[in-house]
Amino acid sequence: MDGSSCLTGSGAGLVLTSPDGWTLEYALRFKFKATNNEAEWEALIAGLTIAKHLEVQKIEASSDSQLMVGLVNGEYEAREDLMTKYLSYFQGMKSTFEVLRIVKVPRAENV
Repeated sequence: MDGSSCLTGSGAGLVLTSPDGWTLEYALRFKFKATNNEAEWEALIAGLTIAKHLEVQKIEASSDSQLMVGLVNGEYEAREDLMTKYLSYFQGMKSTFEVLRIVKVPRAENV
């Protein structure tokens, strides 16, 4: 997953890949202003929502967002109100999955 924001708008890209190798690709354009960090959170939440509807039980999500990965893994503490809200929403979704790992990948590998 990856989120992005610029002067003309914000959005996210998602690729869900099964252990069997099939993929689902999504491109999202947000109809609201979002920072890069907010777009990253929106990408994660959208991906988890799709996985939930597909009844996925085990998921590993990769992101190049050091802040988001650090927050969900407990390495960072949320300081901004909006980051706290995103983290809380994520924590509520966590129980939906048997296994949920969020890993940090270098930006160049986040394809």
